[in-house]
Amino acid sequence: MSALPPALDVDPFSDSFLADPYPEHERLRAAGPVVWLETYGVYASARHEEVRQALQEWAVFSSAAGVGLANIQKEAPFFSPPSILLEADPPLHGRTRPVLARALSPSALRDLRPGFEAEAHALADRLASRGTFDGVTELAEVYPIRVFADALGVGEDGREHLLRYAAFLFNAFGPRNARFEATLREGEAGRAWVLRQCNRGALRPGSLGARVFEGADQGEVSEEEAALLVRTLLSAGLDTTVHGLGNALFALATHPEAWAQLHAQPELARSAFEEALRFESPVQTFFRTTTVETELGGMRLPVGAKVLLFLGAANRDPRRWDDPDRFDIARKTSGHVAFGYGIHSCVGQAVARLEGEIVLKALAERIARLDLAAPPVPRLNNTLRGLASLPLRVTPGRD
Repeated sequence: MSALPPALDVDPFSDSFLADPYPEHERLRAAGPVVWLETYGVYASARHEEVRQALQEWAVFSSAAGVGLANIQKEAPFFSPPSILLEADPPLHGRTRPVLARALSPSALRDLRPGFEAEAHALADRLASRGTFDGVTELAEVYPIRVFADALGVGEDGREHLLRYAAFLFNAFGPRNARFEATLREGEAGRAWVLRQCNRGALRPGSLGARVFEGADQGEVSEEEAALLVRTLLSAGLDTTVHGLGNALFALATHPEAWAQLHAQPELARSAFEEALRFESPVQTFFRTTTVETELGGMRLPVGAKVLLFLGAANRDPRRWDDPDRFDIARKTSGHVAFGYGIHSCVGQAVARLEGEIVLKALAERIARLDLAAPPVPRLNNTLRGLASLPLRVTPGRD
């Protein structure tokens, strides 16, 4: 027989929680497979098995009511129209996702690799020779904006809006708190710029963005829907990579044995990036909404309930991972949910993995030692976990 979830007074959007979520993650996992968060009147799960189940069972745990705290089927969505990929279920999702998947096909990524590698090698050469650099502002923010925005076909003028808009977007998935309000003005300006970039005429011919519009030419989506799909890539597919790279550099700089291993074996770059995604997940939370009365982990959930899924906590669940709080670049990370799971898993994850692998490999080939030069500066966000600054000291060297 299913039971009622226990109630907790945890506020997952408070400054203290976001600055160091891991003690509270353990408290959430220990309390049960599902808990009731009194502060916001929502259910939540922080265990790997239940988080993965909810992500997989899209018909029961729906994205169409919004992946944020607000139920966009009962109130006007803040972003109108909402994403027709991230916040849509089949049949709409089943019609739109293949258009993006084709634009980001394995053959398209193979074509991107040489250019991505050239940019990474040039950037790594510059940074390795300087002795110190900021891993966020001079690498994690620079590289993805350059290579991904170029690949997508976006013009260079105004790209500074991208990160501001993304910060606002991911804050909007939480409550309308002071953090959300602080990013509102710049985010609104960024949204106007992003929308202009998503039109067919603004995109470079032959680019990934232009390929999305081939779906409109073939009648799979409308012209307006194609523009919304490009918006999804621009707004949700960039900041996560920026945070993923910054978090990976932080983990490697604070685990010198891991950097030494990577320097000796740069071919471990993909594995190192995957472990960093598990260890310091850039996307920490997403919501789902129940479409029927159901249960999760033996806990009873009513219809229409918001359920907060703690992806970052699931990725450190000791029920799934041995010694989960240890950063180990040789770990088998298959099964982590940093990119989600099921039909709503991140459609751009292959691009993010390509960028992470190429950058870390280029750095490992040139840098013998990576250390913190000063304490990092966190960037608190209602959904994302990342840094505003990461001062690094490097010792150049090649094996």
